[in-house]
Amino acid sequence: MVFAVALMAPFLVGAGKSTPKVGVAAPEFTLTTFAKRKVRLSELRGKVVIINYWATWCAPCKAEMPMMHDYFRKNQARGLEMFGVTTQDSVPPYRLKKVSAVLSYPLAARINGNYGAIGNAVPSTYIIDRKGVVRVARAGAFTATEFKSAVDPLLAEAP
Repeated sequence: MVFAVALMAPFLVGAGKSTPKVGVAAPEFTLTTFAKRKVRLSELRGKVVIINYWATWCAPCKAEMPMMHDYFRKNQARGLEMFGVTTQDSVPPYRLKKVSAVLSYPLAARINGNYGAIGNAVPSTYIIDRKGVVRVARAGAFTATEFKSAVDPLLAEAP
């Protein structure tokens, strides 16, 4: 019996964890924005939710953020919530206030839940539909056209 448990141990690590998978319900998360707003996924039901992981040193992240800023600004009233989550603690949050102040969507330093950069890649983006189902889990930057094509149909769905 001990032998069987020892053989199964590698498969039991993380058992019960529900990492975001496309096509299934998104696992719960809680995050706190730099503006001290506490957000839970369960409170956002009926909205399209985007979580974008980025890093201060990431050139593709810096190129993608203005596009996401514009898209969010134009579509927030349609039921869109978006959060930028930093992937490292190398820059204290107070130093990111300038970035946070110019973006239309809130930034957070951490997210509690089974979310993270996909394959340790930044940027990484999760897009969750109005019903709470993960529709996109993507490592790498979006172009404006790709982002619009991924999000527009979800915003067109009824809440």
